[in-house]
Amino acid sequence: MTPETIDQIFVISKHWLLGYMPTALQPIGSAILSVVPVLVVFPLLFAITTVLERKGLGRIQNRYGPNRVGPYGFWQPIADGIKSLTKEDVVPRTADQVVHFLAPLLLVLAAFLGYAVLPIGKNMVITNLNAGVLFFFAVGSMVELAVFMAGWSSRSKYSLLGAMRAVAQMISYEVPLVLAAIVIIMASGSLSTVAIVNMQATYTGIWPHWFLFTPWGFAGFILFMIAATAESNRAPFDLPEGESEIIAGYYIEYSGFKFALFFLGEYLGMFATSGLAITLFLGGWAAPFSFLTWIPSYIWFFLKLLTLIAVFIWVRGTFPRLRMDQLMGLAWKFMLPMTLLNIFTAGIWHFIPEGILRWLVCSLLIVAPWILLSRGLKQRKKLQVRTYRFAE
Repeated sequence: MTPETIDQIFVISKHWLLGYMPTALQPIGSAILSVVPVLVVFPLLFAITTVLERKGLGRIQNRYGPNRVGPYGFWQPIADGIKSLTKEDVVPRTADQVVHFLAPLLLVLAAFLGYAVLPIGKNMVITNLNAGVLFFFAVGSMVELAVFMAGWSSRSKYSLLGAMRAVAQMISYEVPLVLAAIVIIMASGSLSTVAIVNMQATYTGIWPHWFLFTPWGFAGFILFMIAATAESNRAPFDLPEGESEIIAGYYIEYSGFKFALFFLGEYLGMFATSGLAITLFLGGWAAPFSFLTWIPSYIWFFLKLLTLIAVFIWVRGTFPRLRMDQLMGLAWKFMLPMTLLNIFTAGIWHFIPEGILRWLVCSLLIVAPWILLSRGLKQRKKLQVRTYRFAE
């Protein structure tokens, strides 16, 4: 088989299966054949990621991690899944039963809907919407609703405090997340994720035309990933789950499989946001060099996704949790001004002719405010020596 055939093997198989279906049922069959792989692959990736993360964090913290269930502990997700299915579902007596039940389902649904517009490979997207990026952010906003439903319906102070923290954090970081993506929309002139990837899937010599390889694209990618980390409630932005303060946050009153759905939804959301970052900044399914285009496109997408997942794990094991004032200050005092300046820089890039001058001007427009904002925010802090007092 040719490399092109291998690359399109799943598309060819789908059309071959549809050929055996009646014409009237082919649209429904096409939707099922497109959706089912997503419903299987990404939860499976979630299971693999959980055990790799626990083993990776164990190594970072000088311990083994899971090593009892199965070879090298890699059957641990199966044991965790069985435990979640068999644990008792405890619901508080005063909880709003319906809302309490719907909250984890809505969270998982919102995470899955984002995959509808992500091109996982060449010609491998569930639906090619003209406003695909807008659709992704629209369905992503459902997560805030699901989180607040969970916290409010539990009738617990800890749950409500955790939900309020989470909603405030998600709304604060959703603003720079969207603004960081606007530079890509400006450069590509399209809201279609497929069109954005196709624009990056070209080469000059061996080098790709990824938006990452521009001053505003690199800055946008860094800002996008910081905001995505906070949106996913990942360390060091995991304040909604601050164990020492509010125990487990908005899902403290959940147990069994409902708790597992929250866990699943959090990771699926992280995968989806990482997939969007790959689509916008890292060329999507496009190869990093022109001489590697013979490797199937979907392999490149998942290699990039696994790389970003490894970065998430590395960051979680490295940085301590922020305080709430630090978290909100970073969003509104640093991230928001930088994303607005980055949009301005992308506009300047468009009007300056190609050459070294364009790189110098745009790099200066990003680096100088970045340094000035960082130093200014640091100097405003009045740090005091912490005094520890012990009871005698």
